[in-house]
Amino acid sequence: MAFELPALPYAADALEPQIDKTTMEIHHDKHHQGYVTNLNKALEGKPEADSDIEELIKHISKYPTGVRNNGGGHYNHSLFWKVLGPNKGGEPTGELGDAIKQAFGSFEDFKTKMKEAGATRFGSGWAWLSVGTDKKLQVSSTPNQDNPLMDVAEVKGTPIFGIDVWEHAYYLKYQNKRPDYLAAIWEVVNWDAVSELYKKAL
Repeated sequence: MAFELPALPYAADALEPQIDKTTMEIHHDKHHQGYVTNLNKALEGKPEADSDIEELIKHISKYPTGVRNNGGGHYNHSLFWKVLGPNKGGEPTGELGDAIKQAFGSFEDFKTKMKEAGATRFGSGWAWLSVGTDKKLQVSSTPNQDNPLMDVAEVKGTPIFGIDVWEHAYYLKYQNKRPDYLAAIWEVVNWDAVSELYKKAL
């Protein structure tokens, strides 16, 4: 059973004006599909071709670079589409809202940390909110298509929210103004989905 591209959970234009339709179409249909295609090629004929993507990611150091890059790309983007949504934004409430305040002082302080993680990542990569091994929330950033679930990550944990800061995620609309993209994305965060991932990670 080969890995497959998940469908977008909303229309390609559903996140406008924050993320434009053309970017979403290219990002999902071309970039994410490319990671899936190349991951399947890299694992062709190997027993890992039938494995769960999370299990693959957790032990990524055992695999060659092609599996790390494309497996990471598939895992990261599958999460990314889930944690965004139309008519979302605002602040998280309940357990997640409380945990964010406990870990970072306030929601605004948390947003600042995420923006810093994304803006200071040199080249391509991701900014992450994850649940650490101590069950506390943490913010980190990873290069390329790495993520905190990987056994090679500097800051390890279970990702529950990520911001893609590869140029293909924002360049058509924001050009080289990554901070503008990092400010706008909060309008389309699906906190219900992030809350579900938080409960699962605990």
